[in-house]
Amino acid sequence: MTLNEYQSLAQRTSSTHLVSAMIENGILGLCGETGEVADIYKKYLYQGHEFDREAMKIELGDVLWYVAELATGLGVTLEEVAAGNIEKLRKRYPDGFEARRSVEREEEAHG
Repeated sequence: MTLNEYQSLAQRTSSTHLVSAMIENGILGLCGETGEVADIYKKYLYQGHEFDREAMKIELGDVLWYVAELATGLGVTLEEVAAGNIEKLRKRYPDGFEARRSVEREEEAHG
């Protein structure tokens, strides 16, 4: 499955098709789902739970759904988002990640 196929299939379960509502739902959903991801890890770190990879995988799927919802509301595809991110990283770290480049880089306007 491609990212764009996923995005299209995910929209079958969107509760709204108003652009502003899709953007709001995507943003707020991401906040909630990333909190659930953090909660799984918190329980592992501080409450004696085993690290639950399956629960993490499920929550990552929910994060991806809200990313798709937000992208759709913005009128962009997930493949455009992914390609743009890789291009940004290539410019920032042309030879792969280097801690020095991370520390010394100038702050960018978006990211």
